[in-house]
Amino acid sequence: MFFDLSSTRLLEYLPKIILPAVVSTLQMLFFSMLFGFIIGTLVAILLVMTSPYGLKPNKKIYNTVSFIVNMIRSFPVIILIVAISPITRALVGTSIGEEAAIVPLTLAAFPVIARYMEASLQEVDTNVILAARSFGASNTQIMLKVLFPEALPSIVSGLTTTAILFLASTTLAGAVGAGGLGAVALTFGYQRFDDVMMYAIVVILFIMVLAIQGIGELIYRRVKK
Repeated sequence: MFFDLSSTRLLEYLPKIILPAVVSTLQMLFFSMLFGFIIGTLVAILLVMTSPYGLKPNKKIYNTVSFIVNMIRSFPVIILIVAISPITRALVGTSIGEEAAIVPLTLAAFPVIARYMEASLQEVDTNVILAARSFGASNTQIMLKVLFPEALPSIVSGLTTTAILFLASTTLAGAVGAGGLGAVALTFGYQRFDDVMMYAIVVILFIMVLAIQGIGELIYRRVKK
């Protein structure tokens, strides 16, 4: 047989190890996306405002922020987790575990979110912006009441893609002590030669991806109306 069902401990580990790992993975994903969204939104606003075609162009600020965003995006997540472990330890008191993983995951997520949001905001028809200016709208009003509402469907689509991407990153974090499904697949599946356990984790992650995609599409359809 392809799977040796006699050697697996899947049913034994399901309530005690796998389900808590699912919760841990979802918590890492939720908080890293939440904090990444907050920081990424602020960075995206700054990029859009100061870009050469922005509401208040400033080449020096734009190039500096853009460089920082690109630099952070160039780091693979697993390397970033190790590289900033002293900062993580200073912030949360430890460099391993679920809370510690949220710090590098947030740092990795916000540049991706910022770029998605920047692209979405810059796609808004300039005629809409000109119309808002003709009515005396300020830059802040244009940003909050024109650009964001117009770009919302595209932003939702980008956030859905980012959430799926960083679900995979939480499993990488598990390989370096963060816990979650990645750690379970590695420790109880791969290292103990339990193929059933390992592929069961893959199926769970696949279901989670489908759920995220489904929720994202539902929100997209609602904001698109």
